[in-house]
Amino acid sequence: MTPVETPVVTTMRDVVVAGTGIAPFTNQPVRIEDITLDAGLAALDDAGLGFSDIESVYTGYLFMPTMTGVRAMKEFGLTGVPVQHVENASATGAACFREAYLAVAGGHCEVAMAVGFDSMFVAAGSAFRRDTVESAILPAAYFALWARRRMHDYGTTAETLAEIAAKNWNHARGCTWAQRRADAEVTAEQVLASRMIAEPHTSMMSTAVGAGAAVAVLCSGEYARRLGGGGRHVRVLGSALRSETYSDGHLFMGPVIGPPQMTRDTAAELYEATGLGPADVDLVQVHDAFPIEELLYYELLGFCDDGDGDRLVAEGATKIGGRI
Repeated sequence: MTPVETPVVTTMRDVVVAGTGIAPFTNQPVRIEDITLDAGLAALDDAGLGFSDIESVYTGYLFMPTMTGVRAMKEFGLTGVPVQHVENASATGAACFREAYLAVAGGHCEVAMAVGFDSMFVAAGSAFRRDTVESAILPAAYFALWARRRMHDYGTTAETLAEIAAKNWNHARGCTWAQRRADAEVTAEQVLASRMIAEPHTSMMSTAVGAGAAVAVLCSGEYARRLGGGGRHVRVLGSALRSETYSDGHLFMGPVIGPPQMTRDTAAELYEATGLGPADVDLVQVHDAFPIEELLYYELLGFCDDGDGDRLVAEGATKIGGRI
């Protein structure tokens, strides 16, 4: 009996983002199904599609009970669409988007939906087990230790971290879905004067507790051409995801807080896959639960040499209107 050969996909299809929707983030308890529906309907309207057009759904959340993703998607209608849950700590939203991208790029479906939502008011106390390192040292302390190490190695000051936070507060002032929107321009001095959380990070440098939802509709390039409105579509050039790579003397820091080299390796993989480099990038969005993260990403993503991130902050290079 001659074995049947499974075809091997050697090329990925073009994928575009056809529509997006975001529900305003809030510091008040909300019904998660409601804000997810709001964000999803906005994304479908932006794409000019109905939920019946969606062929695969990927939901991402951390703090909600099991099967919340399936329950939330029932609000859109019962179409039989497969719904998968993606979870990857603070990278959950990006990982969820990646799964939707790969499903379309690999030819498994024409239209996929990435749905990210969460509420830190629900079951937040059970997020960390008592017998893990992440329970003994919570993220606020981890990032404070990163910051203190940076201060020791490169002379970074609390003022530099405060400048990063103030920049982001001011960027958020014009963002209608941001949870924290200041009435007036925020200064680094204000940030430094706020309540201390984990030295050197103050409350205005620290991530807020809240709830929110965001949805993206992705489709193949061919489907998008049939759909029309191509001038509004954003092509996805690539996506990279990695975990730690062992090397001599490797110290496992836990799954939540990994070694910096992991970011360097992931960025290098993506640059090579897309044929682009740091000099080609105009806009970057990074995870900044605490400003030390953003400062390190400047260097780990290749936008400057090690230790030069402080200079980018001082020059205003990373503000809107700056170099990057």
